Amino acid sequence: MLVYEGVTKRFGTILALDSVTLTCASHRTTALLGPSGCGKSTLLRLAVGLVWPDSGAVSIDDEHVDARNIIEWRRRIGYVIQEGGLFPHLDVRSNVILAAQYLHWDPARIEQRYRELRELVKLPSSASSRLPDELSGGQRQRVSLMRALMLDPQILLLDEPLGALDPMIRRDLQQDLVELFSRLGRTVVLVTHDIAEAGLFADSLVLLRGGRIVQQGSLADLIEQPAAPFVRDFVEAQRGAREILAARGALQS
Repeated sequence: MLVYEGVTKRFGTILALDSVTLTCASHRTTALLGPSGCGKSTLLRLAVGLVWPDSGAVSIDDEHVDARNIIEWRRRIGYVIQEGGLFPHLDVRSNVILAAQYLHWDPARIEQRYRELRELVKLPSSASSRLPDELSGGQRQRVSLMRALMLDPQILLLDEPLGALDPMIRRDLQQDLVELFSRLGRTVVLVTHDIAEAGLFADSLVLLRGGRIVQQGSLADLIEQPAAPFVRDFVEAQRGAREILAARGALQS
């Protein structure tokens, strides 16, 4: 579905991505993880044309993403930026339906889609008229998801969707997102620093360092068959990865 072919990207003297080749499989969840500055978020921004590669190409459904078709592709991609990016002067409903209104959807269709999404992300109807700063952190993330899903996109991109939440809210949203990804059956690419969270959500984990892919595989691959000392150190620096792996194994059995 989403393919990066030898992509290199610099920001001034900083090499953000160094000849990255990566395929994010259709109808699967891919997690991009690694330390700050490793190129995770840049990969998402390339997919929606917020930045362009210096060399290489990004393709969706075997079609290169470029300036000629990026507007069309943006309507087929849902994108949740860090901390949600809701418009503070618009209430929940207005934030969610903005793109559909811009595209002149029928009001009845907009209302039906809004109600479907509200139920999907488990947002109470009473929140619809609230402004973003009147919501909890978890509710804001649910609204951001609704907005990203409004146009029924083929691909969902999530840039550290749970990074700013306290542990209890984060845990609840993790479980809800696992269920949501399963129900949607969409291609999902998410960025996280947390390998345990990546293992909970994703079919494939991609660990980056210095703009390059160090290892790609399952959580079990990274834990049990590290491709480099950095992979072992990254796993050992985080708590919870082995517990997630054990829990997933128990569920599957």
